[in-house]
Amino acid sequence: MSSISTSLTSIEHYVEAIVLGLVQGVTELFPVSSLGHAVLIPAFIGGSWASDLSMTNDKSPYLALIVALHVATALALLLFFRDDWVRVVQGFISSVKRKRIRTPYEKLAWLLIFSTIPVGLAGVVLDKVLRSTLGKPVYAGVFLMINGLVLYLAERGPGKALNAKKGGRRGRGGAVSDTTVRELDKHGRELPPDIASDVRLARLSVKNGMVVGAAQIFGLFPGLSRSGSTIVAGLFKGMSREDAARFAFLLATPVILLAGLYKLPTLMSSQYSAWLGPAVVGALVAFVASYLSVKFLVRYFENKSLMPFAVYCGVVGALSVVYFGIVK
Repeated sequence: MSSISTSLTSIEHYVEAIVLGLVQGVTELFPVSSLGHAVLIPAFIGGSWASDLSMTNDKSPYLALIVALHVATALALLLFFRDDWVRVVQGFISSVKRKRIRTPYEKLAWLLIFSTIPVGLAGVVLDKVLRSTLGKPVYAGVFLMINGLVLYLAERGPGKALNAKKGGRRGRGGAVSDTTVRELDKHGRELPPDIASDVRLARLSVKNGMVVGAAQIFGLFPGLSRSGSTIVAGLFKGMSREDAARFAFLLATPVILLAGLYKLPTLMSSQYSAWLGPAVVGALVAFVASYLSVKFLVRYFENKSLMPFAVYCGVVGALSVVYFGIVK
């Protein structure tokens, strides 16, 4: 009888890991907060899900599981943007060797480094405090509503650079305006869209890049989206949707990967040995879901708005606040 109970528990762990992997893969890149959904979904389901995947329970395997899923998401981003990262790494190496920064990819390499510093420091200092203090469903619902409001204001408010379809040229302070122009190489030939976008990103000033990068800090709050905050910050700095989303995904890659690798030893501890198999399966699901999500979103943001995500966050956030704050 105990063996049957153990088997059922093991199966349930796999189901939980697969569901959370799917949620992570989609919501980490869509501007709807993966952390908020990771709090709300187990809480809505209840039972063992609520205890197994509780962010505030010290004995919960949540952190160990989420580490594996984050690493999988980062690897999916690396795979999708592999050509960009090869050029960025080559730019970094060449700039170090020559002791100067001249080419767009040399500039982009250092821009990504400096723009990652704010969230890296904040993550070390604030991550555990914010998750343990605010990792409750009602708080996640409130922050999800705020996330929806921010997306709405970016769409309807001063950040009307959202309405640009593509690209832009250098604006005041190194920001990229919403005026559509072609990017040409030194021979006058039009650059491919991905390289053209990288060239425009390389024109950002370090100051503006760090401001946009610092917006990722909001993603530490359950219910506020890392990608959404970064995209909105980019839009208010005059970037197009397409370029802002691309910059958000490039910035997220090292942040998610390094944070995951930093916490990976947690998954290897003996207390979570029963979760190692489910974590691997969940990570595979997260990898596939993340790859498909970024592939979809890169195309989506070429000419579509944040409004559907704003409405979704507002509705789900409000329902969560009512249910966990009043009904339950």
